[in-house]
Amino acid sequence: MDSTDLLGPLDKGDLFLHPSGAITAPSPSKRRKISLEESVLGHELIEIKQSLPILRSSDYFIKPSLKELAFRELLDPGYCCRVPDFTIGRLGHGSIKFIGKTDVKWLDLEKIVKFCRHEVVVYEDEVYKPAIGEGLNKSAEVTIVLLSVSSDYKGERSSKVVDRLRSITERQGAHFISYESNSGEWKFLVNHFSRFGLTEDDEEDIVMDDATAIQDAVDISDGNDAVNAELYADPIDQELFVSLPSHLGLDPARMKEMKMLMFNREDEEDEIHQQLLSDKEQYPMENKRSPIRGSHIGRLEPATVRKTPLPLLEYHGNTFDSSAPRTLMSQENKGLPLTTMKSEGFKLDSEYETPVSTYHSHNVVDAALFMGRSFRVGWGPGGVLVHTGSPVGYEGHGILSSVISLEKVGLDKVARDESETVEEENVSLFFAAPLVLHKSMDHVTVEVRAGSFVLSLQKLVSDRLTLPDICRNYIDLVEKQLEVPTLPASVRMSSMQQVMVWELIRVLFSDREINGPSKFTEADNEEDMMQDGGGSPPETDTEALPLMRRAEFSYWLQESVYHRVQEDVGCLADSGGLEHIFLLLTGRQLDAAVQLAAARGDVRLACLLSQASGSMVNRSDISRQLDMWSSNGLDYNFIETERIRLLELLGGHIHRSQGKKIDWKRFLGLLMWYELPSYTHLPTIFQTYQSLLSEGKVPFPVPIYIDEGPDQDLCDSRTSSHFDLAYYLMLLHASKGTEFGHLKSMFSAFASTDDPLDYHMIWHQRSVLEAIGAFSSNSLHTLDVGYVSQLLSLGQCHWAIYVILHMPHREDTLYLHPRFIREILFQYCDVWSSQEEQHKFIEDLGVPSAWLHEAMAVYSEYQGDMPKALEHFLQCSIWPKAHTILVTLVAPSLFLSGQHTEIWRLATSMEDYKSEIENWDLGAGIYVSFYTLRSSMRDDDKTITKLESLESKDEASRVFFGHLNESLRVLGKRLPMDARVVYTKMAEEICSLLLSNGQGDSSLETQMRCFETMTSAPIPEDSRSRHLEDAVALFTCFLSGAAA
Repeated sequence: MDSTDLLGPLDKGDLFLHPSGAITAPSPSKRRKISLEESVLGHELIEIKQSLPILRSSDYFIKPSLKELAFRELLDPGYCCRVPDFTIGRLGHGSIKFIGKTDVKWLDLEKIVKFCRHEVVVYEDEVYKPAIGEGLNKSAEVTIVLLSVSSDYKGERSSKVVDRLRSITERQGAHFISYESNSGEWKFLVNHFSRFGLTEDDEEDIVMDDATAIQDAVDISDGNDAVNAELYADPIDQELFVSLPSHLGLDPARMKEMKMLMFNREDEEDEIHQQLLSDKEQYPMENKRSPIRGSHIGRLEPATVRKTPLPLLEYHGNTFDSSAPRTLMSQENKGLPLTTMKSEGFKLDSEYETPVSTYHSHNVVDAALFMGRSFRVGWGPGGVLVHTGSPVGYEGHGILSSVISLEKVGLDKVARDESETVEEENVSLFFAAPLVLHKSMDHVTVEVRAGSFVLSLQKLVSDRLTLPDICRNYIDLVEKQLEVPTLPASVRMSSMQQVMVWELIRVLFSDREINGPSKFTEADNEEDMMQDGGGSPPETDTEALPLMRRAEFSYWLQESVYHRVQEDVGCLADSGGLEHIFLLLTGRQLDAAVQLAAARGDVRLACLLSQASGSMVNRSDISRQLDMWSSNGLDYNFIETERIRLLELLGGHIHRSQGKKIDWKRFLGLLMWYELPSYTHLPTIFQTYQSLLSEGKVPFPVPIYIDEGPDQDLCDSRTSSHFDLAYYLMLLHASKGTEFGHLKSMFSAFASTDDPLDYHMIWHQRSVLEAIGAFSSNSLHTLDVGYVSQLLSLGQCHWAIYVILHMPHREDTLYLHPRFIREILFQYCDVWSSQEEQHKFIEDLGVPSAWLHEAMAVYSEYQGDMPKALEHFLQCSIWPKAHTILVTLVAPSLFLSGQHTEIWRLATSMEDYKSEIENWDLGAGIYVSFYTLRSSMRDDDKTITKLESLESKDEASRVFFGHLNESLRVLGKRLPMDARVVYTKMAEEICSLLLSNGQGDSSLETQMRCFETMTSAPIPEDSRSRHLEDAVALFTCFLSGAAA
């Protein structure tokens, strides 16, 4: 149940909190006394709703309940920060009562506390566990319900269960309280939390009974009819679907649902059902299980019941040849008919395309379902995609679902040269150099907690006054990229576009110092400034700033369309005609147009051209003249068509002047230069174009790779959904600080490049624009993750983490940054750990060193370098894992090679944290005890703790041998052969020391007790026999002496 649903139907006058703690209904007079203003109470109720702990599952419960917490918090603000004896539990599993006062505000209890079968875990992920005493990591009384104990252990033998549970409790660092055999409740005290309960070996020792567990599970259920119906179902039919998934460790009910969804078996069920009915008579009635004590546990809660899997046998059908492949079936299903799969499978709908190949891949079912748990599909390091579809470029049909394809996705296309080879120079120029520039700028840091660690998130800060310098620096980097001679044509075109984009960002979003010197570029000559809004005074005036920005934008627009004008002019048959002049006007090349008209001897046209885009009076005169010609019925057959188009353009009628189709930037220029007044501000110009675009009267502002590229298919499919990045920048400028709804489209890769996976420069543009306050957004994670993927594919792990630390912090994804960073550290450990520069860079970013050591520990373990893995696990304080590696792999080899000092160092480094390590006394504690005991039994003056008497040495040896035997019994097969040999050598050495110390004046009884101790040690039988012979010889000598 969600805590936000608790306060809705309750009235503030319905309940009263008694001083004793009970909630009762108040009298009418008391209702009047505690009444509050509705508005104030409503605000308090909202705050209380938001601060209550979250508990969704119906089988979990808390004391006090959520309703009681809500009312106590309402009457006593801050109560949820100090709840006494707070209790959380799960029906049929147990409960936890936290001692003292507990802060439960904002806690997602179901994620923190997890009850499983005979086990409870609090803060499963160590990364997010608070310090001891904080949150729910504090002392508590734990109650675990043991669902079933064999009848042999009840009654007269229940004391053995108590002793066993007491031993398990103390081994886990807890304090045993009690065990009730009737209810099965096992209670103990803990100082802090990790994982407490029974392991599989512990359950086997106490002999759990599955049938009783099922009975308990049914008893604690709500009596759901559907569940009961499943229990009464035919056992033969259920075993057919349950047994094989049980072997694989899967949920049988879930597998049956998947099978029903994926395979159409309506045409086969009738036949199978008839066969099952005929075969059912062959089973005797005594084999049919009752619906309560049956073993069909797939229908019940999987965490409550543990079923021992049946052995798998090979199925030999009569219809199969002996050389044919054999199918693994369970023994209880042997003899049942096999179901034949459809050979065709299930193909994807042809209208869907894969995101990598952009065409239908002709998949045939899912290989993960086809192959079960033996296959996983997903991403590998460096952009390697493992999938079961058709390889890119494959033109055939009928790819089998069992065929696995490994393909490299082109995340690093930008860094490749014309021969498709990744060049280190390109990696440095396109990725490392821009990020170095980004890192050199001013940043602010925000510290966020990630469990017990702290991450320093970063954000770029800047202002509009320094924006021109930033843009100039990025332009310099792009110009260096363009100097690379082996760049592919598509990458070169995209880089040239980036130069214009950075220039546009400078023009639209930079500010000037008020009353400061003008910062026009040299190309912004006085004539251009006069034509676009008057002259520029020596001192910048506030009212002139919009006109100055318009003049700079006008120059940027001329530069960006200059090459398009020249291309169109070069295609003309008559290079000096009127159409040539018109094309020059589309790029606002007025000087060239006037000179060309004068060269043709058309002086009047030259005069009109010289006044183009200037005074509105001249424009209105030309427009009025054209209207008069039209109203008077002038025969236009005597005037060139191109001349009429020129006059319409000069008169401000840009739509009537259109002949040949032009690109969107030139059309925007025509609107700005020849139709709208010369004093129109840029936001108005952009909004006017946007309005005409919605009416379909202007060209679509398509991206440059479509506008200037040869692929018309791209144009048809993307013009309606993706515009050019420059156009989005214009709309962003026109929004004037209001909410801008095109951010995701604006920073999509399609807005600037034909590579849908290329974000290498868009990320920087987004970062700079956000730093100067052009917009604010925390929903552009696709851009961040896309750029991170590019960097990882090129092995730039340190820069990928740098980008992640710049992702905005969101309250609904608190642990997004730690998860991303840890994923990179683990998956690409072989890359960053082998490069000292990257390793040092990641540490300087403030990434917790424990995360780095944990990643290197897992990688070293994968490589088989266990000593190195152990060192890293110790560095990151993962004591249970370090303990396991030490005991099972490292310590035995060190002992056998005589490196005892190293074993002592490793073991004692974990001794202070033995409360967090399961079976410490039976693992590394064995080595500590051995070295301590050996040192105390030797005749060495340097020994600090020396055992003087033989009786004390015998007692210490007896305890040590008991630990060795207990370790061999508990750890069992988990101990390798080398560890067992080490235990034997330890025991023999202690026996030797004990035997050498028994040669003195000790009594016969003491010496005989020493022999008894030595025979209990885990030593070879021949050694035990020798000790028995020595004991007999000693006793015989004693009898001889006594007789004499």
